[in-house]
Amino acid sequence: MDRAWRPPRACDNYWEEFKHCVSWSNGFHHYYTYGTVPSCQQWKNDYNDCREWEERRSSEAKEALLKSERDRVAEQGNFTPVWELRKVPPGDWHLPLNQEKPQDS
Repeated sequence: MDRAWRPPRACDNYWEEFKHCVSWSNGFHHYYTYGTVPSCQQWKNDYNDCREWEERRSSEAKEALLKSERDRVAEQGNFTPVWELRKVPPGDWHLPLNQEKPQDS
């Protein structure tokens, strides 16, 4: 059964995420936005676990990858949405938008 299992992402994706995370531009953006330097070690750990799985089919590596992906998905739920999603469109959605007429010179 383990032979049919594949990591949630290709190993190269984990490596690319790690390289992006440690890049100067991402570090600057993260520091500007959150006031901290990003923690990139988990991406590197995930890459190493993925390679371990591909080379040796290690059950520890498989469990570590699954836990990391679950944690990543759960973390996304910690962010509040920027705006509240509507359940139905506004009542006047079909009316033309108010547009200003060009002013005469």
